[in-house]
Amino acid sequence: MLVERIWAANSLRNFQYLVACSQSGEALVVDPLDADQCLAAARERGFTILQILNTHEHHDHTAGNAGVVAATGARVLAHAGAARQIGGVDRGLAKGDVIRVGKTVELEALDTPGHTRSHVCLLAHCDAPALFCGDTLFNAGAGNCHNGGDPGLLYETFVNQLARLPDATRVYPGHEYMARNLAFTLDREPDNAEAAKMMASARANEPAAARITTLGEEKRVNAFLRLQNPQIVARLRDRFPEIGETPDARTVFVKLRELRNSW
Repeated sequence: MLVERIWAANSLRNFQYLVACSQSGEALVVDPLDADQCLAAARERGFTILQILNTHEHHDHTAGNAGVVAATGARVLAHAGAARQIGGVDRGLAKGDVIRVGKTVELEALDTPGHTRSHVCLLAHCDAPALFCGDTLFNAGAGNCHNGGDPGLLYETFVNQLARLPDATRVYPGHEYMARNLAFTLDREPDNAEAAKMMASARANEPAAARITTLGEEKRVNAFLRLQNPQIVARLRDRFPEIGETPDARTVFVKLRELRNSW
């Protein structure tokens, strides 16, 4: 599997992706915002775009659909529940559906509500597994729930799906927010030495060169995957004393998300 990450260089700090078969050169575009950027990247790599995958319905993940379709005739895939809002969807996806790209790539659709109620992540089953996670999981962070989402559903997605994936899974999010999210982790868990080290690197690099983390790394630096950490819980209790001495993991997650909303 070949992956080309495309930095949109916009105010929302979007990433777009080309996922291609190494044998045939057939490719799928994940969350195209800028059609010209995606088409140019495909030409440069010699890829043939045949499919588009929108992780969810928000405009910054679908705006490039029409341009890519016009240029390539690509089929559009998205969560079945988001198809009407996106428009022009050729294949509505459900949990467990498989998307094949060329001869060698298989991507499993995960039904991952939270950021929106109809959100999919793509899990690539290969020697080095990969997760194309849209606005569900960010580097050192979690998606917001402002526009049609639900933090309780996002918690269920994190705990029951994402946290159970192999630690070697590479994480390909829909936006580059690493330094800001690491700052939040360190605000919640000042003693996290790995997050501090990663923060120094994140600040030194341009967004387009942001590192690709693994899920194992995320479990060590992402507060939303560290719900039992005593320092995180204690400092959260200082801010929200109503959670009590032994809050459950769901309460910790939801309150972290609430705090992050205004942080």
